[in-house]
Amino acid sequence: MPSATQTATPRAAVLYDGQCAFCRKSVELLRRLDWLHQLTYGDARDLTHLPAGAPLEAARLLEEMHVLTPDRHIYHGFGALRWLAWRLPLLWPFAPLMYLPGVPALGQRLYLWVARNRFRLVPCHGGVCKLETRK
Repeated sequence: MPSATQTATPRAAVLYDGQCAFCRKSVELLRRLDWLHQLTYGDARDLTHLPAGAPLEAARLLEEMHVLTPDRHIYHGFGALRWLAWRLPLLWPFAPLMYLPGVPALGQRLYLWVARNRFRLVPCHGGVCKLETRK
């Protein structure tokens, strides 16, 4: 008889900035919307616990949320949100709209603006949440 771990459906990994209050609140919302338990969550700053063998760049992980699917595809930013929308039942009605012409480009631009300004949107306490600037 197979064990529970052998029969469990592989889940996608959502990688986010664990020192960012905005990101933590977003992941909290994702956890509540994940009724089908298809996701796991990982702090992108904890490099020792990132999925093994995935071609992930540490600096890029802090710029955008990433989703690593069970079949090893990597989505980031707005693309990750689109992928998640198909897997979170409450978001299903919005998922097709995310593919309309112009929406992906606009969505990515908006996503990146929010990501770059996230520390201003939700206050950081104690100065632990910040990003190194790229040169």
